[in-house]
Amino acid sequence: MNSPLVLESIAALVVLISMTLSMIRALIGPTVFDRILAVNVTGTLTVVLIAIYGFGRPDFLDIGLLYALINFVGTIAVSKFVKFRDLGHPQEGPDEGDV
Repeated sequence: MNSPLVLESIAALVVLISMTLSMIRALIGPTVFDRILAVNVTGTLTVVLIAIYGFGRPDFLDIGLLYALINFVGTIAVSKFVKFRDLGHPQEGPDEGDV
């Protein structure tokens, strides 16, 4: 019962349930920022799922790190676009700075 395959399967099932709950929050979130956060959590849980699946295989951990970086940059870009309606610097006027 304590074989690594069973434990990996249980951990993957827990992560998949958490991903399902996070995607439900992304669909019914009252604000756009709740949806962005839920998608970010789903991306983070995907990295955890890759790490669980790739336990003992270093190539999978590299893929997980790359996906985490893309998830982070994507979340920052979407948040900035939602706030400023542009990915560039703000136009003339008060300087609000970057997000």
